[in-house]
Amino acid sequence: MGKSDLRREITTYTAPRGRFQLVVVSPARYLALDGRGDPNSAPAYRDALATLYPVAYRLKFTSKTVLDRDYTVMPLEALWWSDDMDTFTTARDKSRWHWRLLNLVPSWLGAEDVAAARRTVARSGHAPLVDALRYEPLDEGLVVQTLHVGPYDDEGPVLAAMHEHVAAEGYALSGRHHEVYLSDPRRTAPARLRTILRQPVARD
Repeated sequence: MGKSDLRREITTYTAPRGRFQLVVVSPARYLALDGRGDPNSAPAYRDALATLYPVAYRLKFTSKTVLDRDYTVMPLEALWWSDDMDTFTTARDKSRWHWRLLNLVPSWLGAEDVAAARRTVARSGHAPLVDALRYEPLDEGLVVQTLHVGPYDDEGPVLAAMHEHVAAEGYALSGRHHEVYLSDPRRTAPARLRTILRQPVARD
């Protein structure tokens, strides 16, 4: 079989720049790790990345070699929340942020595949949070999303405008702020970073 590019196949992994789009996101299952604190300095965030990617690539290896079904590993995603939403839109106090890092698992792989990948990665001794890694569903349903191009620290005004748009259209925020990182910050200039900003909503 050819190599699957799920970013192209799943339409909600694209979003318009400069406007807010209302779409329905299909349920999916993810590798997930939770933590708290500034992603630029919190050791837990670094350890989560050092765990998530090895397991994701081990799953890809299993799919390719055992199932003869290769695919492109999906981009990093994260849910973000705080006791005070102003820490996202105005104050940007990252020390008060909670996060859940996510990586989508293709639908043809299941819990047994994830468990086997975890065991293999654990034996390497280089995945510090492998025991905390979960495989879990996420069903966001109706969301508003947009494409942000630029530094992560410039997201505040966009999020504030998104929340205003949601209220003006007669919706209410109904879930955690979700980001999909389409660019690799290690290889991309801050001004060119592409991030989908997503907010689950419900009729107010």
